[in-house]
Amino acid sequence: MTEITCPACGEDEDLRGHQDGAPGSETITVTCQACEISWVRDLTPTCPTCGTTDVRTALQSIVDKSRGTQLSIQSMRVVYLCPDCDGERLAVWNRSNTPLRPDELPHDGD
Repeated sequence: MTEITCPACGEDEDLRGHQDGAPGSETITVTCQACEISWVRDLTPTCPTCGTTDVRTALQSIVDKSRGTQLSIQSMRVVYLCPDCDGERLAVWNRSNTPLRPDELPHDGD
């Protein structure tokens, strides 16, 4: 998940967002409730590790237990993979062209 902070005061929790625009040209305007500054959020996908915008799109499965311990794909999510930082995962995606495994599998609560 991308962390968003206010460029003026550094606040990272008391932020409100509002989406505008037609599909394909959406913008998100963020307002800091602490200092009341507003800005348009940059929606360009970037690598959270190195910051490059040279990322590749892939799908990752979201799984849940469907019966007992049986895991089933419930949905998919788009992930952005950096050729430098996520090289191994990107190679798996390019070879298989099937959804990547989730980062974490569901487990029983204690």
